[in-house]
Amino acid sequence: MLAGISEVFHMLPQARPKVLLVIPHLGGGGAERVMAILARELSLLSSKKYEVHLALVTGSAPGPEEFGPSLQIHTLNAARVRSSALPLLRLVRQLKPSLILSGIFHLNFLILLLRPFLPVGTRILVRQNGTVSASLAFDVLPWYTRLLYRLLYRRADRIICQTQAMAQDLAAEMNLAPPRLTVLKNPIDVEEIRKSIGPPQTQQQTTAPLLLAVGRLSPEKGFDLLLQAFTLVRKTSSEARLLIAGAGPQEAALKAESAALGLDSSVIFAGHLASPWQCFSAATLFVLPSRHEGMPNALLEAAAAGLPIVALPASGGVVELLRNQPGVWLAPQVSAEALAASLSSALQTLRPGQRFAHAFIDDFRLDRAMRAYESLIDQTLVEES
Repeated sequence: MLAGISEVFHMLPQARPKVLLVIPHLGGGGAERVMAILARELSLLSSKKYEVHLALVTGSAPGPEEFGPSLQIHTLNAARVRSSALPLLRLVRQLKPSLILSGIFHLNFLILLLRPFLPVGTRILVRQNGTVSASLAFDVLPWYTRLLYRLLYRRADRIICQTQAMAQDLAAEMNLAPPRLTVLKNPIDVEEIRKSIGPPQTQQQTTAPLLLAVGRLSPEKGFDLLLQAFTLVRKTSSEARLLIAGAGPQEAALKAESAALGLDSSVIFAGHLASPWQCFSAATLFVLPSRHEGMPNALLEAAAAGLPIVALPASGGVVELLRNQPGVWLAPQVSAEALAASLSSALQTLRPGQRFAHAFIDDFRLDRAMRAYESLIDQTLVEES
């Protein structure tokens, strides 16, 4: 069926559907990075299939070299997502896109809230990044967030989840019908990452193991657990160092905790890195200390580079992906003690510069993931309202 749909679009190049992707800004976390990749890759198909637009709610437009001439970029110049309703509505009415794709939950809420005011026939896909039950239980969110999920997500034509576990959780929590949910893998540019990293720095790793963690410095990412675990690791690996790449609201608190734990000389806070894989060749292993996650891009990018992985069981999807995989140490529970034990086991086992194939990353390769997104867009465009 999908092959037939694709043939229809190729037969009608003069009627290319407009696809509008909406994100708060570029240069954010994994969710923004995925949407930027989707915009770039879909725009490469524009001469044959789509007219692709990218709306940046709060950020400024990037240089043309970042995406190329096929992608049309619009800046709404809003101070924050909640104040962007009118500029976004004006843009949608001007463009009259066939389909809108959004990928951040509060922006999803806004677009679905505006749906009655959008041009008739506009399709909406929303991409869910986290496990809803965990976010509602542990994150500091407004009390009405659950109500917004329940009321607004029903307005979406499809809800894209990153794992089957996430889809099942969302269906149960929000009482959504399974046909409305679609599981699609995150697109990871495996080839670009592998070309960029270079060989492991084995000589440097022999003298001082380097643990690498990447993510937003916020409570759900568990960097406080990582610092506590690292103090235990250094009792047996006193020369080990830890590099944390990321920025966020907990930065000052985490730096203070690192100092209080006596880790100032062994912990490096690198801030936000546009390309975290620049640290991969120097790293002994990658660590995921998150309390809860959907399917973190940083983990997938580290796997693409072949880094050994130590992870907490942050979600059903993470556990399903990593369980019993070579080169992976998956802690049995979310705690600093369990993370420290897994880190110590990995450091005692690994050879300097050791890397792993991580065959599971093949499903996330750019070409495979983009074909799945393209098929979903095509199918959504031809469905009856």
